[in-house]
Amino acid sequence: MSKKGCFIGHRNVKATAELIKRIDMYIRMLIEEQGVRVFLFGSRSQFDDLCHERVTKMQEEYPDVERIAFTCRSEYACMKDEKEERERIARAVTKRDIKYKDYDGVQQSERIYSAGKASYVERNQDMIDTSDYCVFYYNPYYLPPKRKQSKRSLTEYQPKSGTQLALDYAYQRKRGGKELTIVNLYEEEDEEYL
Repeated sequence: MSKKGCFIGHRNVKATAELIKRIDMYIRMLIEEQGVRVFLFGSRSQFDDLCHERVTKMQEEYPDVERIAFTCRSEYACMKDEKEERERIARAVTKRDIKYKDYDGVQQSERIYSAGKASYVERNQDMIDTSDYCVFYYNPYYLPPKRKQSKRSLTEYQPKSGTQLALDYAYQRKRGGKELTIVNLYEEEDEEYL
């Protein structure tokens, strides 16, 4: 059975030459030295998009590598045979050139996801559970905007980012005995904007 790796990172990431170099170096190491042949991607993250782009480029050199869209039930998965028609419809509606990412497959968990943020948290947890390697882009200094507990609440609280929740979960799984390699490609020198 092929080893799997997943990518989880912040929604907004600046794609610097240094970050792209780190991503390429780590993906190449996973393929050549660790035997990873299946890469799982979520959505709604510039880091995921950047890693998808880099793995796609490396498929020229490593044609047996697969890219799998790991989706929530509430996400819209664009299958290969529907891709062109969906792009045409999106272009007509938005009046912009729309291109959906290509995947070699789509995987959906056995879990029944609810809608909203919780579905992405659960999707990330399932990707971690399925993977042998988890590649994160987590800035420990990033704080998402404060939120109210409810519409009527007078006080706000500081939520954790989805990436932090996923990273915490990965370490919890590793402490629980799961064979899992976790790497964070974030460096303080990155000119990240969040």
